[in-house]
Amino acid sequence: MTVTDPHPENMVCAAGESTVAVEIITARDVPLGGPRAMTVHRTLPQRRRSLIGAWCFIDHYGPDPVSHTGGMDVPPHPHTGLQTVSWLFSGALQHDDSNDIHAIVRPGEVNLMTAGRGICHSEVSTSDTDQLHGVQLWTVLPEHARNGERRFDHYAPQPIKLQGASALVFLGSLFGSTSPIETFTPLVGAEIQLDPHASLAIDVDETFEHGILVDTGAITVEGTPVQRTELAYTGTGATTIHITNTSEDTARLMFLGGTPFEEEIVMWWNFIGRNDEEIRQFQKLWNERDSRFGTVTGYQGHRPDGPAWLPAPPLPTTMLKNRPLTKPIARPGKDPYRPKV
Repeated sequence: MTVTDPHPENMVCAAGESTVAVEIITARDVPLGGPRAMTVHRTLPQRRRSLIGAWCFIDHYGPDPVSHTGGMDVPPHPHTGLQTVSWLFSGALQHDDSNDIHAIVRPGEVNLMTAGRGICHSEVSTSDTDQLHGVQLWTVLPEHARNGERRFDHYAPQPIKLQGASALVFLGSLFGSTSPIETFTPLVGAEIQLDPHASLAIDVDETFEHGILVDTGAITVEGTPVQRTELAYTGTGATTIHITNTSEDTARLMFLGGTPFEEEIVMWWNFIGRNDEEIRQFQKLWNERDSRFGTVTGYQGHRPDGPAWLPAPPLPTTMLKNRPLTKPIARPGKDPYRPKV
């Protein structure tokens, strides 16, 4: 990047002061299901920012007492143009999809489903799960891959021991560890646990933007406090990101990043397309049970009288607009769109 201002302001940094800007994105609480719904904390997409690299969706949930909420029971539903990335801290999920994949999602093991031009799947917490806790992530597929074949990848990364910390790298490369799972744009994804009052300097690719989601504990990112369920965003240009656990407990966080995604997209319900017309076609085909998405076998919900599949909701009467491409520059401070309490 070149500064073209002929009269730039002087910038004076005190010793030890960070020059990496940090933007705090706060979560919206979203009920997942019916009257006994499990609540998820959604940080992406938001009005403030839609993407971090190709990461386009971040739901954080739990620890959820399954006996009280009923756990997760999502009947067969469709996806297009994206990958789902399931990562658990506790509990287990039964995954069934129309590519005839039937798998258990367990803590510390990534399950990545590539939708390509169309897939459907179901997710149900297992009968032996007392507490469900984890994240559900999506990445958007670029033009050259979004109409490809369905796919499923599983990987159980080995723990990486660091000074005052440990990590599980499930996508991309970090701390000298590389995941074997192929991604269609440059990405990184890892779970990091940080000891009480420990600090960690993470060497990163300067072409990546990053998001740090706090699950437990309280941390600072480049000196900026980040509370549980909040997402700290840093733009491109950083070569090192400094994180400190300021709490008396072990902090757990999700470290996500990637090169800025430069294609305009439309996200609606469980579909990602490129324009209003595509989304309307996806909705029509799914509700007509078109073969584009295939059929899930093996789904067994928690309620015998529950729905066997999820119809797509009605579309708005107005045209669906492309999500704006936000510059990969952090805007320091709290999310101005944070709901008032």
